Amino acid sequence: MSIELRLVWPLGALLGEGPAWHAEQAALKFVDIKGGRLHHHEPVSGSQQTIELGGQPSFVVPASDGSLLIGSGNRILSVERNGTSRTIVAEIPMPAHNRTNDATVDEKGRLWFGTMDDEERQPTGALWCLDRGRLHRLGGEAVVTNGPAITRDGRTLYHVDSGNRTIWRYTIGDGPSIASGEVFLQLTEADGHPDGVVLDSEDCLWVALWDGWGVRRYAPTGTLLTTVALPCARVTKIAFGGADYKTAYVTTARVGLDAAASAAQPLAGGLFAFEAPVAGNALPTARLSP
Repeated sequence: MSIELRLVWPLGALLGEGPAWHAEQAALKFVDIKGGRLHHHEPVSGSQQTIELGGQPSFVVPASDGSLLIGSGNRILSVERNGTSRTIVAEIPMPAHNRTNDATVDEKGRLWFGTMDDEERQPTGALWCLDRGRLHRLGGEAVVTNGPAITRDGRTLYHVDSGNRTIWRYTIGDGPSIASGEVFLQLTEADGHPDGVVLDSEDCLWVALWDGWGVRRYAPTGTLLTTVALPCARVTKIAFGGADYKTAYVTTARVGLDAAASAAQPLAGGLFAFEAPVAGNALPTARLSP
Protein backbone atom coordinates (compact mmCIF):
# COMPACT_ATOMS: atom_id res chain seq x y z
CA MET A 1 0.00 0.00 0.00
CA SER A 2 1.36 3.40 -0.99
CA ILE A 3 1.02 6.16 1.60
CA GLU A 4 1.53 9.78 0.57
CA LEU A 5 3.05 12.01 3.22
CA ARG A 6 2.39 15.76 3.17
CA LEU A 7 3.81 18.68 5.10
CA VAL A 8 1.05 20.47 7.03
CA TRP A 9 2.98 23.13 8.95
CA PRO A 10 6.72 23.84 8.55
CA LEU A 11 6.97 25.49 11.96
CA GLY A 12 10.39 24.09 12.94
CA ALA A 13 9.45 23.08 16.48
CA LEU A 14 12.33 22.31 18.80
CA LEU A 15 10.48 19.36 20.30
CA GLY A 16 7.08 18.94 18.71
CA GLU A 17 5.03 16.51 20.82
CA GLY A 18 1.67 15.53 22.28
CA PRO A 19 -0.60 15.86 19.22
CA ALA A 20 -4.29 15.34 20.02
CA TRP A 21 -7.43 15.86 17.96
CA HIS A 22 -9.94 18.12 19.75
CA ALA A 23 -13.22 17.17 18.11
CA GLU A 24 -15.29 20.04 19.53
CA GLN A 25 -13.07 22.48 17.65
CA ALA A 26 -12.28 20.21 14.69
CA ALA A 27 -8.65 21.04 15.39
CA LEU A 28 -5.33 19.42 16.13
CA LYS A 29 -3.45 20.74 19.14
CA PHE A 30 0.15 19.90 19.97
CA VAL A 31 3.04 21.35 21.94
CA ASP A 32 6.68 22.32 21.56
CA ILE A 33 8.13 21.12 24.85
CA LYS A 34 11.45 22.93 24.65
CA GLY A 35 9.91 25.97 22.98
CA GLY A 36 7.19 26.35 25.65
CA ARG A 37 4.46 26.69 23.01
CA LEU A 38 0.98 25.39 22.29
CA HIS A 39 0.06 25.02 18.61
CA HIS A 40 -3.44 24.89 17.10
CA HIS A 41 -4.23 23.72 13.54
CA GLU A 42 -7.67 23.73 11.88
CA PRO A 43 -7.51 21.76 8.62
CA VAL A 44 -10.83 22.99 7.20
CA SER A 45 -10.20 26.72 7.59
CA GLY A 46 -6.42 26.48 7.41
CA SER A 47 -6.15 28.54 10.60
CA GLN A 48 -2.93 28.02 12.54
CA GLN A 49 -2.20 29.66 15.88
CA THR A 50 0.60 29.57 18.42
CA ILE A 51 0.29 30.43 22.11
CA GLU A 52 3.34 31.13 24.25
CA LEU A 53 2.91 29.10 27.43
CA GLY A 54 6.43 29.04 28.83
CA GLY A 55 7.66 26.12 30.91
CA GLN A 56 7.83 22.70 29.28
CA PRO A 57 4.30 21.74 28.14
CA SER A 58 4.40 18.08 27.15
CA PHE A 59 0.80 17.15 26.30
CA VAL A 60 -2.58 18.81 25.75
CA VAL A 61 -5.91 17.00 26.05
CA PRO A 62 -9.53 18.23 26.29
CA ALA A 63 -11.03 18.50 29.78
CA SER A 64 -14.63 18.05 30.90
CA ASP A 65 -15.11 21.74 31.77
CA GLY A 66 -14.11 22.89 28.29
CA SER A 67 -10.56 23.81 29.25
CA LEU A 68 -7.31 22.15 28.19
CA LEU A 69 -5.43 19.79 30.46
CA ILE A 70 -1.70 20.34 30.04
CA GLY A 71 1.26 18.67 31.72
CA SER A 72 4.28 20.90 32.33
CA GLY A 73 7.18 20.37 34.70
CA ASN A 74 5.80 18.78 37.85
CA ARG A 75 2.25 20.03 37.37
CA ILE A 76 -0.98 19.19 35.61
CA LEU A 77 -2.67 22.45 34.64
CA SER A 78 -6.17 23.40 33.56
CA VAL A 79 -5.67 26.08 30.90
CA GLU A 80 -8.25 28.16 29.09
CA ARG A 81 -8.15 27.71 25.32
CA ASN A 82 -6.51 31.09 24.81
CA GLY A 83 -3.81 30.21 27.33
CA THR A 84 -4.49 33.17 29.62
CA SER A 85 -6.04 31.50 32.68
CA ARG A 86 -4.28 28.58 34.38
CA THR A 87 -5.23 26.52 37.42
CA ILE A 88 -3.11 23.84 39.05
CA VAL A 89 -5.01 20.55 39.02
CA ALA A 90 -2.25 18.41 40.54
CA GLU A 91 1.38 18.63 41.59
CA ILE A 92 3.38 15.46 41.03
CA PRO A 93 5.69 14.39 43.87
CA MET A 94 8.90 13.57 42.03
CA PRO A 95 12.54 14.72 41.77
CA ALA A 96 13.14 18.33 40.67
CA HIS A 97 14.92 17.12 37.52
CA ASN A 98 11.82 15.23 36.37
CA ARG A 99 9.01 16.50 34.17
CA THR A 100 5.83 15.22 32.56
CA ASN A 101 6.04 13.69 29.10
CA ASP A 102 3.41 11.83 27.05
CA ALA A 103 -0.26 11.14 27.95
CA THR A 104 -3.64 9.76 26.94
CA VAL A 105 -7.21 9.61 28.31
CA ASP A 106 -9.29 6.44 28.72
CA GLU A 107 -13.04 5.95 28.31
CA LYS A 108 -13.57 6.61 32.02
CA GLY A 109 -12.04 10.07 31.65
CA ARG A 110 -8.85 9.16 33.52
CA LEU A 111 -5.61 10.86 32.46
CA TRP A 112 -2.73 8.40 32.06
CA PHE A 113 0.70 9.99 31.69
CA GLY A 114 4.39 9.36 32.07
CA THR A 115 7.19 11.32 33.69
CA MET A 116 10.87 11.34 32.83
CA ASP A 117 14.30 12.57 33.90
CA ASP A 118 14.73 15.77 31.89
CA GLU A 119 18.51 15.23 32.02
CA GLU A 120 17.96 11.70 30.61
CA ARG A 121 20.29 10.02 33.09
CA GLN A 122 18.33 8.35 35.90
CA PRO A 123 15.38 5.91 35.80
CA THR A 124 13.21 8.26 37.86
CA GLY A 125 10.38 8.46 35.34
CA ALA A 126 7.22 6.43 35.89
CA LEU A 127 3.66 5.86 34.76
CA TRP A 128 0.92 7.81 36.56
CA CYS A 129 -2.85 8.11 36.46
CA LEU A 130 -4.91 11.15 37.43
CA ASP A 131 -8.37 9.87 38.32
CA ARG A 132 -10.84 12.68 39.15
CA GLY A 133 -8.26 14.76 40.96
CA ARG A 134 -6.35 11.91 42.64
CA LEU A 135 -2.85 10.93 41.55
CA HIS A 136 -1.79 7.29 41.40
CA ARG A 137 1.84 6.22 40.78
CA LEU A 138 1.74 2.92 38.93
CA GLY A 139 5.36 1.92 38.30
CA GLY A 140 6.89 1.31 34.89
CA GLU A 141 10.08 3.10 35.93
CA ALA A 142 12.31 4.38 33.13
CA VAL A 143 14.63 7.25 32.26
CA VAL A 144 12.29 8.37 29.46
CA THR A 145 8.68 7.13 29.38
CA ASN A 146 6.39 7.48 26.38
CA GLY A 147 2.87 6.49 25.56
CA PRO A 148 0.77 5.34 27.21
CA ALA A 149 -1.84 3.99 24.80
CA ILE A 150 -4.99 2.16 25.92
CA THR A 151 -7.17 -0.26 23.96
CA ARG A 152 -10.79 0.67 23.33
CA ASP A 153 -12.08 -1.91 25.80
CA GLY A 154 -9.96 -0.26 28.52
CA ARG A 155 -8.27 -3.52 29.49
CA THR A 156 -4.78 -3.17 28.02
CA LEU A 157 -2.14 -0.45 28.27
CA TYR A 158 1.01 0.01 26.19
CA HIS A 159 3.88 1.76 27.98
CA VAL A 160 7.18 2.79 26.37
CA ASP A 161 10.66 2.70 27.90
CA SER A 162 12.29 4.76 25.18
CA GLY A 163 15.87 4.56 26.42
CA ASN A 164 15.84 0.76 26.45
CA ARG A 165 13.90 0.62 23.16
CA THR A 166 11.21 -1.46 24.85
CA ILE A 167 7.42 -1.32 24.60
CA TRP A 168 5.57 -3.02 27.43
CA ARG A 169 2.00 -4.30 27.49
CA TYR A 170 0.06 -4.36 30.76
CA THR A 171 -3.36 -5.45 31.96
CA ILE A 172 -5.29 -2.58 33.55
CA GLY A 173 -6.84 -3.32 36.93
CA ASP A 174 -8.98 -1.46 39.41
CA GLY A 175 -7.67 1.30 41.56
CA PRO A 176 -6.37 2.16 38.89
CA SER A 177 -3.47 -0.29 38.59
CA ILE A 178 -1.39 -2.20 36.05
CA ALA A 179 -0.34 -5.86 36.18
CA SER A 180 0.80 -8.83 34.10
CA GLY A 181 3.45 -6.81 32.29
CA GLU A 182 5.07 -8.35 29.22
CA VAL A 183 7.45 -7.09 26.55
CA PHE A 184 5.42 -6.35 23.42
CA LEU A 185 8.30 -5.08 21.27
CA GLN A 186 12.06 -4.86 21.66
CA LEU A 187 13.57 -2.61 19.00
CA THR A 188 17.20 -2.50 17.90
CA GLU A 189 19.66 0.37 17.55
CA ALA A 190 19.03 0.37 13.81
CA ASP A 191 15.30 0.93 14.43
CA GLY A 192 15.81 4.05 16.53
CA HIS A 193 14.03 4.65 19.84
CA PRO A 194 10.28 4.11 20.24
CA ASP A 195 8.70 7.45 21.10
CA GLY A 196 4.98 8.26 21.26
CA VAL A 197 2.45 5.50 20.52
CA VAL A 198 -1.24 5.45 19.64
CA LEU A 199 -3.78 2.71 18.84
CA ASP A 200 -6.09 2.66 15.83
CA SER A 201 -9.62 1.23 15.52
CA GLU A 202 -8.23 -2.26 14.93
CA ASP A 203 -6.11 -2.05 18.12
CA CYS A 204 -2.94 -1.92 16.04
CA LEU A 205 -0.15 0.14 17.59
CA TRP A 206 1.44 3.03 15.71
CA VAL A 207 4.95 3.81 16.94
CA ALA A 208 6.89 7.01 16.22
CA LEU A 209 10.63 6.38 15.90
CA TRP A 210 13.08 8.89 17.41
CA ASP A 211 16.20 8.77 15.22
CA GLY A 212 14.33 6.19 13.16
CA TRP A 213 13.08 8.43 10.32
CA GLY A 214 9.48 7.26 10.37
CA VAL A 215 6.49 5.58 11.99
CA ARG A 216 5.43 1.95 12.10
CA ARG A 217 2.15 0.10 12.56
CA TYR A 218 2.21 -3.17 14.49
CA ALA A 219 -0.54 -5.79 14.85
CA PRO A 220 -1.56 -6.87 18.38
CA THR A 221 0.65 -9.93 17.79
CA GLY A 222 3.70 -7.69 17.31
CA THR A 223 3.85 -8.25 13.54
CA LEU A 224 5.05 -5.22 11.58
CA LEU A 225 2.30 -4.19 9.13
CA THR A 226 3.20 -0.75 7.78
CA THR A 227 6.15 1.65 7.69
CA VAL A 228 5.83 5.33 6.75
CA ALA A 229 9.11 7.16 6.08
CA LEU A 230 9.59 10.81 7.06
CA PRO A 231 12.21 13.32 5.84
CA CYS A 232 13.51 13.90 9.36
CA ALA A 233 15.02 11.59 11.94
CA ARG A 234 13.33 12.62 15.16
CA VAL A 235 9.71 11.55 14.87
CA THR A 236 7.78 11.95 18.12
CA LYS A 237 4.09 10.96 17.93
CA ILE A 238 0.96 10.35 15.84
CA ALA A 239 -2.61 11.52 16.42
CA PHE A 240 -5.64 10.56 14.34
CA GLY A 241 -8.02 13.33 13.36
CA GLY A 242 -10.41 14.70 10.80
CA ALA A 243 -14.13 13.94 10.51
CA ASP A 244 -13.44 10.24 9.91
CA TYR A 245 -10.32 9.96 12.09
CA LYS A 246 -8.33 8.64 9.13
CA THR A 247 -5.89 11.54 8.92
CA ALA A 248 -2.73 10.67 10.83
CA TYR A 249 -0.87 13.76 12.03
CA VAL A 250 2.80 13.37 12.91
CA THR A 251 4.93 15.65 15.10
CA THR A 252 8.71 15.84 14.80
CA ALA A 253 11.69 17.56 16.48
CA ARG A 254 14.94 19.30 15.64
CA VAL A 255 16.33 19.58 19.17
CA GLY A 256 19.85 18.20 19.50
CA LEU A 257 20.63 18.17 15.79
CA ASP A 258 24.07 19.50 14.90
CA ALA A 259 24.62 21.95 12.06
CA ALA A 260 25.14 19.24 9.44
CA ALA A 261 22.06 17.27 10.49
CA SER A 262 19.95 20.43 10.59
CA ALA A 263 21.05 21.35 7.08
CA ALA A 264 20.21 17.85 5.86
CA GLN A 265 16.78 17.94 7.52
CA PRO A 266 15.29 21.38 6.78
CA LEU A 267 11.77 20.16 7.62
CA ALA A 268 12.70 18.79 11.04
CA GLY A 269 10.26 20.08 13.66
CA GLY A 270 7.43 20.28 11.15
CA LEU A 271 3.93 18.84 11.39
CA PHE A 272 3.16 16.17 8.78
CA ALA A 273 0.09 14.14 7.83
CA PHE A 274 -0.97 11.13 5.79
CA GLU A 275 -4.18 9.19 5.18
CA ALA A 276 -4.07 6.03 7.29
CA PRO A 277 -5.27 2.62 6.04
CA VAL A 278 -7.78 2.45 8.92
CA ALA A 279 -9.38 5.01 11.20
CA GLY A 280 -8.09 5.95 14.61
CA ASN A 281 -10.11 6.50 17.77
CA ALA A 282 -11.61 9.65 19.26
CA LEU A 283 -9.75 10.88 22.32
CA PRO A 284 -12.06 10.89 25.38
CA THR A 285 -12.40 13.99 27.53
CA ALA A 286 -10.51 14.07 30.82
CA ARG A 287 -12.77 14.26 33.90
CA LEU A 288 -11.72 16.86 36.46
CA SER A 289 -14.27 15.97 39.14
CA PRO A 290 -16.36 12.97 40.26
